[in-house]
Amino acid sequence: MEYTIIIQKNANGWYTGQCEQIPEAISQGETLEELKENMADAIKMVIDYKKEETRKQYIGKRIFRRRIAVL
Repeated sequence: MEYTIIIQKNANGWYTGQCEQIPEAISQGETLEELKENMADAIKMVIDYKKEETRKQYIGKRIFRRRIAVL
């Protein structure tokens, strides 16, 4: 899946980014390439955290899962 990153260059020359689809994912980098790598890590961390928090809500409950494709 691809995500859109909002990028801003700061007065100190660093780049900061925030994921448009997952606003909690925020990072920075000295270069655009570093920001891109850091943002990928931030997005993964937020998704993993939210997944774990959601799973905790269903402990002990009878559930099932289905995958869907979003285009």
